Amino acid sequence: MKWIVPLLFSAMPALAQDAMSGLEFDAYTRGKTFYYGDGDSPYGGEEYLDDQQVRWSFLDGKCKDGHWYQDGELICFVYDDSPDPHCWSFFQSPGGLIARFAGDPDQTVLYEVNKSDDPMLCLGPDVGV
Repeated sequence: MKWIVPLLFSAMPALAQDAMSGLEFDAYTRGKTFYYGDGDSPYGGEEYLDDQQVRWSFLDGKCKDGHWYQDGELICFVYDDSPDPHCWSFFQSPGGLIARFAGDPDQTVLYEVNKSDDPMLCLGPDVGV
């Protein structure tokens, strides 16, 4: 995967557009795996499944399952290991998706770096002695 800083600048005008609706987000993501960066470094990947189901990883081989739903202009994610929703505004740009975290004073912004039809690599549960 290639992490390119100029992507930041080409994506900025898209933030002036309206956020994607749940229908638009589902049509763009369903059946795909997206890999996100926070500018110049990898951040994580998410596999978008049927029925608004997702699988997230920080690209460490550990995956967590969850689902997403639309809440106004936000797309919110709830994962099996945490009941608190994580809500984002998603925008389309010529370079791909841009995600802005809601309620974050630092305005975390993630950028689509790669999109694939292949599922993510998820290791099985921890096995030990």
